[in-house]
Amino acid sequence: MSVFLGIDIGTSGTKTIALNLRGVVLAQASESYSSFQAKPLWSEQNPDDWWTATVNTVRKVLWAANISPEEVKAIGLSGQMHGSVFLDKDKNVIRPAILWNDQRTACETAELEESVGGRDQLVSLVANPGLTGFTAPKILWLRKHEPENFEKTYKVLLPKDEIRRRLTGEFATDVSDASGTLLFDVSTRKWCHPLLSTLDLDPSLFPRCYESPEVTGKVSKQVAKLLGLSPDCIVVGGAGDCAAAAIGNGVVSEGILSTILGTASVTVLNSDKFATDPKGRLHTICHAVPGKWLFMGANLCGGGALQWFRNQLCIKDYLFQSERRFDTTSSGSFYETLSQEAERIPPGSDGLFFLPYLSGERTPHNDPYARGCFLGLTLAHTRGHLVRSIMEGVTYNMRDSIEMMKALNLPVNEIRATGGGSQSPVWVKIQADTFGQSIFNINCDEGPAYGAALLGAVGARAFSSVQEACEATIRVVSETQSTFRSSKYYNDAFRIWKHYYPILKESFRDIAVLQDTLES
Repeated sequence: MSVFLGIDIGTSGTKTIALNLRGVVLAQASESYSSFQAKPLWSEQNPDDWWTATVNTVRKVLWAANISPEEVKAIGLSGQMHGSVFLDKDKNVIRPAILWNDQRTACETAELEESVGGRDQLVSLVANPGLTGFTAPKILWLRKHEPENFEKTYKVLLPKDEIRRRLTGEFATDVSDASGTLLFDVSTRKWCHPLLSTLDLDPSLFPRCYESPEVTGKVSKQVAKLLGLSPDCIVVGGAGDCAAAAIGNGVVSEGILSTILGTASVTVLNSDKFATDPKGRLHTICHAVPGKWLFMGANLCGGGALQWFRNQLCIKDYLFQSERRFDTTSSGSFYETLSQEAERIPPGSDGLFFLPYLSGERTPHNDPYARGCFLGLTLAHTRGHLVRSIMEGVTYNMRDSIEMMKALNLPVNEIRATGGGSQSPVWVKIQADTFGQSIFNINCDEGPAYGAALLGAVGARAFSSVQEACEATIRVVSETQSTFRSSKYYNDAFRIWKHYYPILKESFRDIAVLQDTLES
């Protein structure tokens, strides 16, 4: 039997799956870890936690499915994009990794754009505007604020590529993940040396870049023994989580769009041709399919907004005395409880709106100072109203991206839902009604890990192409249709919701200034 592992280094945890040639998931395992917010707007993690989770989940999967070492032919890697792992010459991690949702680099981002002659010029170089979450501003921040650490830096790796290094000993990345560094020429699928020169960054800081199905190395003998694998097991380029999720959703042809509701909320649309959003609101990245690209709308807080609500406002008995009535031993069961409460609330949450900018925002506002808020609260609103308004606010955010794609004459013929939020029937129905078209679920819901495993299978030559792998394993299994009356209501509500950010934008900045004043 040939088996392919997909390992996804996510923000909240690592997930590993074992896949056979028919696309059947033989086993899966997950292990969570924490992020650290040492200061407001900061978000960091310890790469050792990723590795521990990788080791544990791989072992669990092999044991659960009784897989022998020689049966595992390939590993595909996926992971949170944009994060920065700084290594010294001895391959030691210098400091905690700075994550994609870290917003500390507003000044460095502005300086980066200015250094190349403005946003339009930057977009012409790397297909994307300067964004605080991207990798390049993090490197510039390190050089400015922690010069001693910058001087020690020998390599800068993305999260999944640090796991690759520990698996194989190789420094490597793939074109989709490199697209999110702001240092990569997305049109030619190569590092952007003119920009590196302008920023005075040594090209040797960055690893060799591969197409996603290409082989980047083999598991080292020591790690093979540790994990229970063969040293003949290959490791392919893999993909950033958005591109890997697109593969896992079968988004490999024109007109198919995927909504990904994980910690963030992301919309990705396949494109056979390279193009950019002239206003820099949508991102263009290299697809994990060689010769294709993805248009992407990225919202920094998607399912993470509901997770925040559950963790901060629902678990503590002193805030909700009724909490003892619910089973809180499992996060899954409690999310089901919240979804059931939201389902009993009518569309529009009785006039309650939610702005999901708990971590600042990327698409379309590119505003690290944006803040989350409820608008329209009354004494009549219940917890169910709050939950539904969170789901609606996140969905409005995704609709914003879809509307921009359509305005660029990009076809959106079919929408497929994935991520943890797609497990909530009420949230999928909200998507269908808000977007005004059916939402399709597919036969697998493992998202990026599934796509990564398929890339491994292609690299092992079990399939001739990524498209063939998707056609052989992925199929639509259910459809959630939109309701005319609800869609009409959401059209009106969406227009109201869009007015709130422009009105509050300066207030958000005033809050940030006040916060800085108090801290100093």
